[in-house]
Amino acid sequence: MSAAPIGIFDSGVGGLSVWRQVVHHLPGESVLYLADQAHVPYGNRSATEIQGHCLAIADHLVQAGCKAIVVACNTASAVALQPLRERFSQLPILGLEPAVKPAVGLTRSGVVGVMATPATFQGELYRATVGRCAGSVQVVEQVCIGLADLVERGQLEGPDCDATLRRFLEPMLAAGADTIVLGCTHYPFVIEAIRRLVGPGLAVLDPAPAVARHLGEVLQQRGLGIEPGAAAPLHRFLTSGDAAAFDRAVARLVGADCRSQPLRWCRSPEGEAVLVPA
Repeated sequence: MSAAPIGIFDSGVGGLSVWRQVVHHLPGESVLYLADQAHVPYGNRSATEIQGHCLAIADHLVQAGCKAIVVACNTASAVALQPLRERFSQLPILGLEPAVKPAVGLTRSGVVGVMATPATFQGELYRATVGRCAGSVQVVEQVCIGLADLVERGQLEGPDCDATLRRFLEPMLAAGADTIVLGCTHYPFVIEAIRRLVGPGLAVLDPAPAVARHLGEVLQQRGLGIEPGAAAPLHRFLTSGDAAAFDRAVARLVGADCRSQPLRWCRSPEGEAVLVPA
């Protein structure tokens, strides 16, 4: 058993959709959340750049004593999960992949829509998931450039948000999709707006609850779960961006009152990118 924290990271506030599910399903566990807002969004960056950021972030979380790491970003999971597992083989490291398998099981029309970033669609993880699970089901891929930025800015509703969502939803609906997969952790924060626009007859899938449940299973299997009767959990937040703005976003999105610690990127003597207190 271990009282060490779980590390969760994303390029920004999107991973808070995973954080809230982890806190809900594993209420005794402490969590250290890191938002790399200096580089948000990851979706438009190269695989090499994303991998470098993720390896440095994981190193920071390991040094902070985390017992497990959740890559709460579909883009980062798509391109960096395997390198992370190779470097930090002593830790359980979980990533996210679009919920294609459950969507295939739900669809009645035989058409599933996936909303994600270009990097997610180009990643081997996504391609392998579709190849393994889709079968005869048609998967319509919808690149959603700019949607994560709306969530970062807190535009979760209103005319601009609706117009952006309609632009992404209409091609999938026109293709006959009756099930939509949210392939970016930012997107669950506009799930109610999506459901309002598409109506009750269409299923919209958020993978975060399943990730939180799987994390609990992994911790128990490895003997890393929290001890019964342990002290109250401690949730901490780090950001490489504007700490005050991030704190406001945390309060708005998940209702948590936090005083995040600011970080900055710099170079180690060996020339590697590292995170240090600002």
